[in-house]
Amino acid sequence: MAQSRSSNTLVVPQARMALEQLKFEIAQELGIQLPQDGYYGNMTTFEVGSIGGNITRRLVQIAEQQLSGQPAR
Repeated sequence: MAQSRSSNTLVVPQARMALEQLKFEIAQELGIQLPQDGYYGNMTTFEVGSIGGNITRRLVQIAEQQLSGQPAR
C-alpha cells in the first residue's frame, strides 16, 4: 500500500483498517475500480469525491443509528 501524505490524523488510529475496508466496499458499490498500487492520481475528481461523499454519508448514518439505539445495518 502506498504511504499517505494526508495531513488528516485519525482520532482513533485503530480505525484505519475499517475505514480502508469501507472505502473499498463503497467503491465497489459505485462500480469504481480503485488502483491496486494506491496511486489515485489517475482517478477523476468526480470518482474520488463520490467515494468520499458516500463514506461520510455512511458514517453519519452509523452514528445516527448508534445514538438512537438502533442496531447498525
